[in-house]
Amino acid sequence: MTEATSALEPGHAAAPERRPAGLVARGLFALTKPRIIELLLVTTLPTMMLADRGLPSLRLIAVTLVGGALAAASANTLNCYLDRDIDAVMGRTKRRPLVASVGGHSGGAGDAVGTVIRPAEALVFGVVLGAAATLLLGLFANWLAAALADTAIVFYVFVYTIGLKRRTASNIVIGGAAGCFPVLVGWAAVTGTVSWWAVVLFAVIFFWTPPHFWALAIRFRDDYAAARVPMLPVVAPPATVARKIVQYSYAMVAATLLLIPYAGVIYGGCAVVLGGWFLREAHQLRGRIAAGTGPAPMRLFHLSIGYLTLLFAAVAVTALLPWHRW
Repeated sequence: MTEATSALEPGHAAAPERRPAGLVARGLFALTKPRIIELLLVTTLPTMMLADRGLPSLRLIAVTLVGGALAAASANTLNCYLDRDIDAVMGRTKRRPLVASVGGHSGGAGDAVGTVIRPAEALVFGVVLGAAATLLLGLFANWLAAALADTAIVFYVFVYTIGLKRRTASNIVIGGAAGCFPVLVGWAAVTGTVSWWAVVLFAVIFFWTPPHFWALAIRFRDDYAAARVPMLPVVAPPATVARKIVQYSYAMVAATLLLIPYAGVIYGGCAVVLGGWFLREAHQLRGRIAAGTGPAPMRLFHLSIGYLTLLFAAVAVTALLPWHRW
């Protein structure tokens, strides 16, 4: 029996536990999923540099990165608010602030007594973050960038979290598009438009997302199954998951090569080397699954983060090179 439950028994008041301000602040920050925000920003700045064919003004960089971070934080916070019931079931997420009690133990989903952050607080926080992102980007970058950031929030919250996540194994394939919008925001902030090359960068992240997330979902398959979330590793045989990971990996590498005419041959060389590295690991994962020797999916998961970071680092570096030569 949890502390929150015992507080509702006869003879006990139902008053919420006192929460130190520092604990609340840390809880609200945790709801934003800062590690995911870091990865999104890794793709935004190189995109801005490529769009500018150099280094944009520091003011515009700061506005776009802060605005993009606020938008991502809004989407992640609202995702935690809506998913608090399944977060309470999954071992990987049961310590999130909307689930964990003040004492550090798992509480009930949506429990307003004793949880680190209460649902109403998370909802208001998420909405305020989104409004701040919109105003910052709209007033100090341009309204197209603001509209694209808002579209990402709406897509992640309504299309992925509410519409797809609990209904279809294609949830991350379609819903993962929300994580592709930062490159469009970055491009629009610099140019005021969305060009074909921004769409190519969008496609790179779109095809990168399923291999990245399915590797994680293989590792935490039992968690998703317990929460009745039909991630592909839950509803499909491991061999099928591995095959799709390889297929999306090839599509991702092909998308990176489409950028060569604009980014240059030095970028192209980096894309080929990095793509070969990723494909080798995807095939190795498939081979381990086929052989029944243990898939070790987290190796691909962590590699995928390094891959995307290095790829966009190549975009940033080559964006600074003389265009008529490279």
